[in-house]
Amino acid sequence: MLNKLLNISDKRSLHIELTKDLLQSNYLADSRPWVVAYSGGKDSTLVLQLVYELVYSLQSTHKKPIFVIASDTKVEAPNVETYLDQRITEINLHASANDLPIHAELAQPTVEQSFWFNLIGKGYPPPTRWFRWCTSKMKIKPMQAAIENVITRYGSVILLLGTRMSESSQRSKSMSKRELSSRKLNPHHEIANALVLSPISDWSSDDVWEYLFTNNPPPWGGSHDFMLNLYRQANGGECPVVMDLNTPSCGGSRFGCWTCTVVRADKSMESFIENGEEWMKPLNDYRNWLKVIREDDSQRSAVRRNGADGHGPFIASTRKEMLYRLLMTEKLVNQSLISDVEIVEIQKQWTEDFDIMDSAYTIAEEFGREPWKILHNIS
Repeated sequence: MLNKLLNISDKRSLHIELTKDLLQSNYLADSRPWVVAYSGGKDSTLVLQLVYELVYSLQSTHKKPIFVIASDTKVEAPNVETYLDQRITEINLHASANDLPIHAELAQPTVEQSFWFNLIGKGYPPPTRWFRWCTSKMKIKPMQAAIENVITRYGSVILLLGTRMSESSQRSKSMSKRELSSRKLNPHHEIANALVLSPISDWSSDDVWEYLFTNNPPPWGGSHDFMLNLYRQANGGECPVVMDLNTPSCGGSRFGCWTCTVVRADKSMESFIENGEEWMKPLNDYRNWLKVIREDDSQRSAVRRNGADGHGPFIASTRKEMLYRLLMTEKLVNQSLISDVEIVEIQKQWTEDFDIMDSAYTIAEEFGREPWKILHNIS
């Protein structure tokens, strides 16, 4: 038994060294900047940590820039959003203090891409498995825009992803089909001048956890403890970095957007609540209500936006009720859930669609909000 355990340990150590060698050879091979797609979950955290450790060891000899880009949909579970914000701050502070060529940032949707503008403003139905408008607007486009900004500055990039073949049989088949160069790079199928490197593609989940447990705290400071606790509370799983529509949606056993209606029940949110985060119950109640009204034809216009017959956007009264209930939920959880800018854009859309009474402002005022002031730059 002891020999077997030692053999497993030796294999794992060799596996780690091979991955580190792959990263170092790619880092030193050319001048292309790296972009680490970071979600805050275990796999992308491992990739970030391996990259950070590499750059830290080479800091006196090489200064190729590395951009850490995290997706913030603005409807992440509040505890996850706080965690991401803290991580980005920790990375930037440590990198700056140690003169490392690393910069971390959040990729966020524009107001027009935001969940609340499209749901409450335009009356889009909450997402389903067959109509995942949120994925494109809130994740893919903001991440691609951030990566393309780097490409505009530098000409091309290498994009590092935490995808693993053992995550699912579908992903394993997809990854194994790709043409890989001798450096294990392949072109991104949507972003021009971006090569993709998946350094932990052959790591198992146990390998990932073992490394993170053994190397805690991470080199940028802070701790992995909060992330580990999130997994325990959410029954495991994470919301992956979504780079295209072939990536599975979040929800279910994954922690992701608290508004997700793609699945029947948000098991991760329910698990958070059962494990001591009772304050999040109003969020889950609102999410469940969205799912109910999505199936109620009486809440929808009989005409689509293009004028064709069929299930159209939510009717005016439903959109108003969604805003009212959202602001009530915001009050109950004592967390900011919608920005003044979003409320202003919602009102503009309502004015175009059905409203001449500034109803969004009236509803907001009931909760002590004065979003119209931003139009006049009044603080």
